Order: sequence, then structure tokens, then C-alpha cells
Amino acid sequence: MTALDARPRVIRRERLFPGDRAASYLLLVATALLTVLPLLYMLSLALQSDAETFAGDPVLIPAVPQWENFTRLFAAAPFGRFFLNSLIMAGAITISHLVFDPLVGYVFAKFEFPGKRIAFVAILATLMVPFFVRMLPIYAIFSQLGWIDTYQGLIVPFLIDAYGIFLMRQFIAPLPNELMEAARVDGASELRIYAQIILPQLKPALAVLGLFSFVFQWNEFLWPLIATSSTEMRTMPIGLTLFNQEYFTQWNLTAAGALILFLPTAVLFVLTQRFLVRGIALSGLK
Repeated sequence: MTALDARPRVIRRERLFPGDRAASYLLLVATALLTVLPLLYMLSLALQSDAETFAGDPVLIPAVPQWENFTRLFAAAPFGRFFLNSLIMAGAITISHLVFDPLVGYVFAKFEFPGKRIAFVAILATLMVPFFVRMLPIYAIFSQLGWIDTYQGLIVPFLIDAYGIFLMRQFIAPLPNELMEAARVDGASELRIYAQIILPQLKPALAVLGLFSFVFQWNEFLWPLIATSSTEMRTMPIGLTLFNQEYFTQWNLTAAGALILFLPTAVLFVLTQRFLVRGIALSGLK
């Protein structure tokens, strides 16, 4: 080794000139405005009066915010019931995913048993089957069971998610087996190992799974439309669509309903944002 080889290498970092940095910030601000602008206009439309809504020119800032539009919305249609139905359906399915998907993923990641690869491939193969193909058999079975227009009819088809199992399996597989072996030597049961060693390591992944599951089920339209027939069992997306068909000129009330539909997912995203970013970063490192 020569003296030149022994010298520490200097890593050169590219410097951003003030103009480049300003252009980067300007691009980020413009992208953020384009993303937020439809939401801001929906909020503005929800607070407009009927006269401002029917005006020829678009109104960006209402002269007097009409907060009573939300009261009018709930008086025109049972949106409280729609909201409750969506909350029960999306909440129950999300909780089921958070309970069963990590458990199944743990089995596929850390246990060996005959037919393991075949079973895992079969689970992943269900992701390639469109829901339209499974929809008619599920409807026929639930019709015979009397589950149409019931909560179990809305929830049971989505209790376990193949994508959630795959996601949990990918997060659990890199965890060191030495931790579990040491716990087994100390006499810990498999359930205790799973609850006290595996689950605490999955907080970012569980946040990602919970957010994706809730948002998808909250906005689900096709199956609740087919599986429900009475107004009392309709969910928010269906109720808002039916309301728009009946009151198609009341755009301010429709925007108020859309804002209510958007609010739970926005709150959940804010609560899980820290874990969501960490989970995406960890998945990228893997």
C-alpha cells in the first residue's frame, strides 16, 4: 500500500446554488397547491349559499360561510346512519386485518410446514383474481345464508386480506430468529413470543396496513351497493351518490357530504403519518 492509498478519501458533495434551491422549493409549493386546491374549493363550495352556488362565476371565498349547510344535509338524508354504517364496516374490517394478517404472516415467515410454499402462492394468487369474478358466488352464498342487507354481509368477505398477509410476512421475515429461540429457551409460549417480541417490531407496518385497509374499505362502493338494499344499511359513498342523484342541483350540500366523507381518512392519516413514513422507509431499505 502506498502513501497515496493510505490517505482518507474525500467524498465530494454537490452544492445546491441558491437559484436551484429556490426552484426546488417553488416546484414543491406548486405541487402542494395543485394537490390541495381541489380540497380547498370543496370546502369553499360546502360553505356557499344557494345563490353563490348557482352564480355564473365560481366563488372562491364565500361572503358569509353557511355552516348550516351541514344541518341541511343531515335533514335531507340520513347521513348519520350512512356514516355509522361506513364506520362499522371499515372499522371492523381494519381491526380484523390488524389481528389476523400479522398472525398469518408470522406463520409463513418463521415456521416450516409441509405445503408452505404452495399455500403462500395460493394466497398471493387471490390477488390476481378480480373481485368481479368472486362477487357473484359470494352474493349467491350470502343470499342463501340470509346475510344480504346485514352488517355481516358487508364485513365477512374482507375479513382477511392477501396483501396484508404478504406485507406482514415481508416485515417479519428479516427479524432475527435468535430472539425467538432465546424466548423459547426461557419457556415462553409461541403466543407470548408473537405478542411481546414480534408485534412491537411491527408498529410501522401495522400503521401502513391499518391506514390502507381503512381508506380502501371506507371508500368501497361496489360491494355495499350490491349487498345492501335498504336505506338504513347504505354506506357513505352510496348515500352520497343517491343524494346527488336526487338533489343534483344542490352542489353545496353535495360538497358538504363529500367533505364529511373525506374527514375520517384525513384524521387517520394525520394520526398515523409518523409511522407511515417510517414504514415506507423501512420497506425501501429492505
